[in-house]
Amino acid sequence: MAVRKNLRRWEILGFVFVGAMGVLLHFLFNWTGGNTLVAAFAGVNQSTWEHMKLLFIPYFVFTMVQFTVFAEPYRNFFAVKAAAGLAGLLLIPLLYYTVAGMFGAPPSWLNIAIFFIADAATYLVSYLLLNAFALRGGVWQLAGFALLWALMFAFIFFTYRPPQLPLFRDPSTFQYGIPR
Repeated sequence: MAVRKNLRRWEILGFVFVGAMGVLLHFLFNWTGGNTLVAAFAGVNQSTWEHMKLLFIPYFVFTMVQFTVFAEPYRNFFAVKAAAGLAGLLLIPLLYYTVAGMFGAPPSWLNIAIFFIADAATYLVSYLLLNAFALRGGVWQLAGFALLWALMFAFIFFTYRPPQLPLFRDPSTFQYGIPR
């Protein structure tokens, strides 16, 4: 019971950390004058992909810290964190494009709300799956670990070399990747 209560606290802390860091990372690239090293971790434009990155980068960092506490009691840790991370990442474009398709370009406050809804959903899924001991087993853990690192690589790589797809296009400038 103590482990479960501790997990609840950590998941709430994760939600707050990801929310705060996501907001900070949204502005950091501009605050640094467009530093290309900072671009790897901060949002470089207003594309849906970059908003997904704002969720994933702090989630990944917090997950690696959280692993040091919960690796032993939760043998399903990496698989669950990968599944929960995917749930949150998928929710951002799903909500954004649904709202945009129904009403046109969403106002900024709604984009912010979508980010925090995805953040909350990520940690809710994580908490529920960890406590259900879902996705246990070595193969699941290896797959989860590999997926988390693959996503981290993808977010960094596609910042510098974005595909010419709508997900990666800034809706206000119609450019891809780092602004020129």
